[in-house]
Amino acid sequence: MDASDGEAIGMATEAISVRIPTRGASHDLRAIKVVLHREMLRFVNDRTRMASMLLQPVLWLFVMGTGLGSLVRGSIPGVDYRTFMYPGMISMTVIMTGMFSAGSIVWDREFGFLREMLVAPVARGAIVVGKCLGGALVATAQGVIILAMAGLVGVPYSPALIVTLLAEMFLAAFTVTAFGVMLAARMKNMQTFFGLMQMAIMPMMFLSGAMFPLANLPSWLHVLTTVNPMTYAVDPMREAVFAHLDVPPQVNAVLNPGVHWFDFHVPVPLELGLVATLGLLLLGIGIAQFRRAE
Repeated sequence: MDASDGEAIGMATEAISVRIPTRGASHDLRAIKVVLHREMLRFVNDRTRMASMLLQPVLWLFVMGTGLGSLVRGSIPGVDYRTFMYPGMISMTVIMTGMFSAGSIVWDREFGFLREMLVAPVARGAIVVGKCLGGALVATAQGVIILAMAGLVGVPYSPALIVTLLAEMFLAAFTVTAFGVMLAARMKNMQTFFGLMQMAIMPMMFLSGAMFPLANLPSWLHVLTTVNPMTYAVDPMREAVFAHLDVPPQVNAVLNPGVHWFDFHVPVPLELGLVATLGLLLLGIGIAQFRRAE
């Protein structure tokens, strides 16, 4: 081998050298943005999903709410029962949409896209954060459609009320998406995820006071509603709605009693703080799950 051959080999070696990007905060922020943007694109381009996610709360609000309202019309004068159910249906919309957004992780794993994201030179926690933020924004956008129906059930279009509900919707959606991501982090089958999702979400929705008042409940049911995390997402929305309604005090005490720990009335800021804390805790668990994922 002469000098020219050695020089040619050296040039070839230099030509095929690969530089691996260094992980850093800027890469992680970009990863969060990319995952969030992807979630929004999937939502905008899937109109069938948008329609199907709206069908159940609309049926509950206008069909079930009208039917139940005919039974209790005399006991709650001056208030349409659909008005009472309205905050619960907003909660149902964002919760169901957030869980379905989290479930797309299992879909991505089945088709190999998740593996491509996991080998990218970014922290896996950035992928989880982007997924949770994207799912929360998608669920909030879906909830805006229910929010636009406020006038149909006697809820005023107050700017302060709309801003308050949007913030509470986003917080509830973020927490439930983090819960869904935690469940989906290690699952490899869509049927398993959605079966587990239904088993977890439906009892929490029924025990949250979304469809019935929390006043005068049997002791066993009161305990279940109090320990249910979803109760602390639904109640602030109902408090916000009833604060903008002209409701007799005795009716307000029945339909909007708030959450009580024995004789202590839990204030809305504490309820929202509990939901936020739970969301961050679930986010941390989800990140830990992803770090151990294949």
